[in-house]
Order: sequence, then structure tokens, then C-alpha cells
Amino acid sequence: MRIDFVSDVSCPWCAIGLKSLEQALARMPELQVDLHFQPFELNPQMAAEGEEINAHLARKYGAAPVQLAQTRETIRQRGAELGFTFTKGARDRIYNTFDAHRLLHWAELQGGHFQRDLKLALLKAYFTEGQNPSSHEVLLKAAGEVGLDAQAAASVLSTNQFEEEVRQAESFWQAQGIQSVPAIVINQRHLISGGQPPEVFEQALRQIAAAG
Repeated sequence: MRIDFVSDVSCPWCAIGLKSLEQALARMPELQVDLHFQPFELNPQMAAEGEEINAHLARKYGAAPVQLAQTRETIRQRGAELGFTFTKGARDRIYNTFDAHRLLHWAELQGGHFQRDLKLALLKAYFTEGQNPSSHEVLLKAAGEVGLDAQAAASVLSTNQFEEEVRQAESFWQAQGIQSVPAIVINQRHLISGGQPPEVFEQALRQIAAAG
């Protein structure tokens, strides 16, 4: 079974969706899964210095402070249930994530679990530790933590390597109708949207697997 997980490292619901999906897959050890992380930028025009999170969300979604606080608490609780920590106040800015997607593209080419491990490391760096996922220092630290070659990763980031590939992938998924993330595409045919509970992922995956 091929799973394309379309997401952004600055998306809290993507962290929830990934942890939920992994819990669902753990309940189905008989299922052979080929997991790929696909790029999606929530804020492709974001400047390098980023933007203060409350101002950004208010401008983008028209959300009032009370709404934002309620949503954050919901996200924090969902994360805690799944074993992922959203640290209160850690995410005070939103950043451009294009270089993170370039590094994730490169990580997939290294084989094994590198791409998945780097994805989780970057989600943790941003949401748990409050680090800047556009910072090359942060990206290289995460790459090293998951066992990737730090020197090779630095070479990727210091050039425009994989820029075209990431742009093409982003365009492809948008052309498929993906306008929000996480979007989990099964066998290039079935779409599961949002940070669903593990039970929802499990039921859907079992049905798709049974249908062949």
C-alpha cells in the first residue's frame, strides 16, 4: 500500500495526523506500507524573518484571540493523547518552510526511515522546542539527530538543489485538488483529510486493503 502524506512542518494538524496514522498502522502489522512525505507550503510567500503567530492567524483566518486559545488547547490535548508535545507558547512565529521541504526531499533519496524520522524531528523542533524550521542551523541539527550526513545536508541547503523537484511536487498535489493539509492519499486514489483519530485511519486503511 502506497501512502502519500501531503503536509507542512508548520502545520499542527499535520503532526496530529502523522501520529494518528502511525498508531493506526501499528495496529495493522500485516500491512506493507510504502510511506512518502509530499511537500505543501501553508505560507509560500512568507518572508525569511517570519511573522508573529497571532497576527498571522488573525489576518489569515480572521480568528479572535479567544478562538485561537481554544484551538491551541484542542491541539495540545490531541497531541498529548497521541504522545506528541505541543509546548505552550513555543510557537510564537510562523516561518517559510521551503528549505525544510528541500531537505525532506533529499532525505527520502537516502532511503530507509530517514525522511519519516526527519519529518518528526522538524515537527518536534518547531512545536515542542519552539525552534525556527527555516533556520539552516535548526535543519542541520535535525538531520544530524536522525543519522543523516550533516555535511551532505549542508551542501543541499547551501545551494538550490531540489528546488525544482519540490516546486513540481507542490504543483502536482495542488493540481490534484489538495488545498489543505494534512492530506493522506492512499494508493494514489483514496483521500483522507485532516488530523483524524487513529480509529478513522485504521477503518479506512482496512477497507482499502480489503478492496484490493
